[in-house]
Amino acid sequence: MFFLYFYRVNKALFFISFLFISALGFSQDNANSQLQTDLKVKQLIDKKASYNRINNGEYDGFRIKIHFGADRAKAREVKSKFAARFNDYTPYEDYDQPNFIIVVGDFRTKLEAFEALKKVQIEFPNSFIVKSKIKPMKVG
Repeated sequence: MFFLYFYRVNKALFFISFLFISALGFSQDNANSQLQTDLKVKQLIDKKASYNRINNGEYDGFRIKIHFGADRAKAREVKSKFAARFNDYTPYEDYDQPNFIIVVGDFRTKLEAFEALKKVQIEFPNSFIVKSKIKPMKVG
């Protein structure tokens, strides 16, 4: 009888010891895992900051090209006409030798650009969507 009692107590102590040691191991794993996650997050933040420095804070997106041609005066006229008609989208003037290009908007998705294109095509029927570097949206 004593032997059976001793066996059960030892078994219980062994089980409790096993649980305690396992819990210590898991807590160390959790702390180690959290530390690794924090380091990875910091690396991603640093990588994003570096990317923004290289690209001047611009990122991939879409714009609508409303004009391109060799006549600078015509390009500026189109830009002024657009600015007077559509104040929701910012017009940009680019130069790609020998053409002056007017693109408008800063759209993150092609769907956003397509919705704006339908409005713009009423006044500028030859306009179309192009991939471009866009500026971040201004908050406020």
